[in-house]
Amino acid sequence: MPAADADLPIYFVEVQFQEKSDFYWRFFTEIFVYLGQYRPPQDWCAVALFVSKRIAPEVPVQYRGLLMSQQLKLVYLDELTESESPSLGLSIVQLVVGDKDTAKPLTDQAMQSANQLSDAGLKAKVVELIETVLIYKFTELTKEEIQAMFSLSDLKQTRVYQQGKEEGKEEGKLESVPSLLAVGLSVEQVAQALNLDIKVVQQVASKSAENS
Repeated sequence: MPAADADLPIYFVEVQFQEKSDFYWRFFTEIFVYLGQYRPPQDWCAVALFVSKRIAPEVPVQYRGLLMSQQLKLVYLDELTESESPSLGLSIVQLVVGDKDTAKPLTDQAMQSANQLSDAGLKAKVVELIETVLIYKFTELTKEEIQAMFSLSDLKQTRVYQQGKEEGKEEGKLESVPSLLAVGLSVEQVAQALNLDIKVVQQVASKSAENS
C-alpha cells in the first residue's frame, strides 16, 4: 500500500518462497503499471524478499540499473539471522516454516522487532508481510485469530482489520471481542479498536465468560 506521506517513498514488497525464473519480469511489470496508472508524487523502492539466496533468480540485465541505484533491494531471510537485526529475520523465517502452535509467539517476536524500525513505511510493509504469511500459510486461522496476533496499534495497519472496518458488520465485530480480550487487550482498548461502545464489549465479555 502506498505511503500517505509524500515525503516517504512507496515500497513495493514481494515475498518469494519458491524459485521462479520470471519473478523480476512480473514484479516490475506490476510496479510500472501502478506507477503509470496513479503517477504518485513520491519516489519508490522495490524490495524483493526471498526465503534464501538459493531460490533467487539473477536480476535481468534490463533491470541491473535499478539494482545499482539501490532502487531495487534484495533481502534473503535466511541471512538476516546474521545481520544487525537478527530477531526480525529469524522470527519471519521461523514463522514461514513453523506450525500453527508457534504462530502466535513468533508473530509477537517479529512485531516487537518491527516496532523498532525507524522507517514508518518499511514498518508498515513488514506488518503486511507478517500478515500475508499468516493468511497464506495458516489457512485454517480465522480473521479474528489473525487479528488477535497483533497489538492494538499494529492491528489497525493490517489488511484483515481494514477489511473488517470497511465491512462494518456489527456481528463480525462482536465475534472478534473474545479473541482480542484473550490476548490481553482491555475492554477499553477492544472498544476503541473495533469502534464499539464499551458497554457492548463488557456484555460480550461477560457472556463469553459464562459460556467458558
